[in-house]
Parts: sequence; structure tokens; C-alpha cells
Amino acid sequence: MPAEIPSISLMLHRSWWVLLLRGAAAIVFGVLTWLQPAASAAALLLVFGAYVFVDGLLGSYTAIKSRHESRHWWVILLWGLTGVVVGVLTVINPAVTALVLTLYIGVWALITGVMEIIAAIRLRKEIEGEWLLVLGGLISLLFGAFVLAQPGAGMMAMLWVLASYAVVFGLLIVILAFRIRSISHLRAA
Repeated sequence: MPAEIPSISLMLHRSWWVLLLRGAAAIVFGVLTWLQPAASAAALLLVFGAYVFVDGLLGSYTAIKSRHESRHWWVILLWGLTGVVVGVLTVINPAVTALVLTLYIGVWALITGVMEIIAAIRLRKEIEGEWLLVLGGLISLLFGAFVLAQPGAGMMAMLWVLASYAVVFGLLIVILAFRIRSISHLRAA
């Protein structure tokens, strides 16, 4: 009798490419932000809103597609819907001040970090390498806490912190995507 394959790792394995796209989008966002540090707050707002919205859609897609295969699909859905909501709120009001943008980013990072850690805890007995998602979640939490603690630090500082966060987080998610893809015992499923 074949061993039962854990549902959350199967869900991530089947859509490993979505993780890869999410990581690549984060890296591209970070690099573009580094290359254009003098971009206006409105432009950053629109780029950030679009990135978070697309990231949220991809996460929601993964969850909804796997809802019959995993009883924990809602964790990924909440993670994705958080991004969709923050992305929409960001784009709807492009005249928002740097302070409000900072708060949006901080809250989004905190919620995302919590959801990433919850997902990693659920994965810890199913696959090796879940620490990458825990590390990504901790980075998200630290980034969110920093942003909320220093909302008046200035938009230029926020740009560099946001870009660094996006690149590091994106690299971790890309590594996790390839690690999940390479798990051979899930290929037969």
C-alpha cells in the first residue's frame, strides 16, 4: 500500500512554477527599484501595487486550484488575498502620502510573514527545506516591524529597504520553488 502523500507539499509541488514566478517577480521589483531610486512616490506606489496584486493573484490561484487536495489551502488563499487587497488599495489611491504607503507596506509584510510561517510549520514534517519559507516569513516580519516602527524615515530609505527585502525574499522563494520541484517522491503523484 503506497504511503499517503502530504497534501500541502503535493499542492506546492504541482504548482512549483507559481512559486518561481512569485520569486522572480520579487527580484525584478527589487532590482528595478534599485535602478530607479529617484522614482516618484506615485510611481513606486503603482509598481508596488501591481507587484503585490499579481503576487496575491498567483497565491490565490495556487490555493483555489488545490482546495480539494489540501485542507490547509486556506492559509495560501489568505496569503494571496492579503496581497490582492493591499494591491488594490494601493492602486485605487495613487495620491496617498509616503506615510500611508509605508503603513500599507508594513502591514502587508507582517501579514505575509505570518502566513509564510504558518505554511512552513505545516510543511515541516512533509518536506525538507521548509526553513526557506520560515526564513522568508521571518524576513517579512522583521521588514514589516521595521517599516511600522520607522514610518517617517523617508521614502528614499524605504526604497532601498523595500528593494533589498524584495530581492532577498525573491531569491529564497526561487530556491524553494526549485527544491520543491526536485522532490522525487512527489513526481509520481
